[in-house]
Amino acid sequence: MTRDATFEDGREAPLNLGAFDLDDLKVISSLAQDAVFPITEMTWRAGERRFALLVNRFRWEDQGQARHAPERVQSLLVVDNVLHIASQGIDRNDRDTILSLLSITFEPGEEGAGHVLLTLAGDGAIRLEIEALEVTLKDVTRPYLAPSRKVPDHG
Repeated sequence: MTRDATFEDGREAPLNLGAFDLDDLKVISSLAQDAVFPITEMTWRAGERRFALLVNRFRWEDQGQARHAPERVQSLLVVDNVLHIASQGIDRNDRDTILSLLSITFEPGEEGAGHVLLTLAGDGAIRLEIEALEVTLKDVTRPYLAPSRKVPDHG
């Protein structure tokens, strides 16, 4: 006997994406656009050559927005193979700062090396010198209703 499909059968799975080239990074950048995070959720582990952010990502991929309010989800954004980090427009001493990610881009160098640039709202930026492009975006919580109950607006 067959049964009708239920809404739960079509439930979207958490994202777990990797980027090893420019095209992959564009996908991750579009999904991470408008992610917000406290400055305290930014970590660089120099010995592991890993930079990570725990962000509250807007679920741009959510196909159910017509059925419910807009959602966010906590996600780990990780850049591996990081050699050096520089930032501008960010006061690392202000522990109450909330940052908003606008885009992630790659500036290629020689032999696969280059720089990953995280552009933030308010003229802030984080520049990561990397040996090779390796970026991951992984959802680590269940989605929750966006506190604003609105889709981010760039107008």
